[in-house]
Amino acid sequence: MRPTTKDLAKAAGVSLATVDRVLNNRAGVRQDTVEKVNQIIERIGFVRNFSAANLARSKEYQFLFLLPRSGDQFLKELVARIAEANSAFASEMMRAEVVHIHDSDPHQIANFLGGLDPQSVDGVAIMVPESPQVRDAQARLMERGIHAVAFISGQVTSVDEDFVGIDNRAAGATAGRLMGRFANNRPGNILVIAETMHSRDSLERRLGFDEIINKDYQYLTVLPSLETHGDQERTERIVRNSIASQRSLAGIYVLSSEARLPLEVISRMGDVGDPVIVAHERTPFTENALLAAQVDALITQDPGHLVRSAIRILKARCDRRDVIASQEKIRIEILIRENL
Repeated sequence: MRPTTKDLAKAAGVSLATVDRVLNNRAGVRQDTVEKVNQIIERIGFVRNFSAANLARSKEYQFLFLLPRSGDQFLKELVARIAEANSAFASEMMRAEVVHIHDSDPHQIANFLGGLDPQSVDGVAIMVPESPQVRDAQARLMERGIHAVAFISGQVTSVDEDFVGIDNRAAGATAGRLMGRFANNRPGNILVIAETMHSRDSLERRLGFDEIINKDYQYLTVLPSLETHGDQERTERIVRNSIASQRSLAGIYVLSSEARLPLEVISRMGDVGDPVIVAHERTPFTENALLAAQVDALITQDPGHLVRSAIRILKARCDRRDVIASQEKIRIEILIRENL
């Protein structure tokens, strides 16, 4: 049987009350006693039963998913998976809520994060573009005892930061490899369409894409990125004008997570030649586009895995436990019509 708190107290020569203070990181215990208890924990292999402790204290974890206000089908998939996770994690006393915010205003995001109450929020999964304001607000969250994880739109920048999502540079490189192989030695230009290049995931994908094309497929020319900002009228205008101005269009790479608007414009234009089209994320629209041969390949990440991973990481940080890295690694998946 695994050691209990009574065994830990006896081995350390302290009271159960002292053990409880050390385990819950509360004041009132000398530093040498804290170190002694932690040494005994390592020696006897004590593992705390957090579920039992939380049940005894009626502790429920409250997490937030801070998502963009503007979004489309991929965002709806995430919201649906959050609701699904709430049912799955209900027995573990965990609940997540969704807050939508204008992701184009870093000051508003920072103000929102600064107003969160540590007594009512244990952790936040943040899906907004990186900015100095947001980075500073996230650091202050940690200082106030609210844990945070970058969600999908961020990227790993240090070993001390938590990030849930695919390796976006590798995802962009994968798109480049698919584009080059499917182009089949046909020279021409490649149109790159994004919602915004202020988002780190977009930047990383573009870097990975360019790296592969420039190194291995030099007969292809990657054009400057088009930014739609998720606006239907702007998307219609810039995509139509850009395609109409190209005499030799070999490929189109939609690197944002919401591909519906640009792909709809392309389908309405009729004869645009036969460019290779690679996009991101599996949604009802991109599934249909793949089945109809309007898209050649999709690079995806599992939204359910993304949500569950964010919740597990936040809970582990709250409990001061190590994250199981292999469990939380989000895979890059490639979908073509035949394996949909």
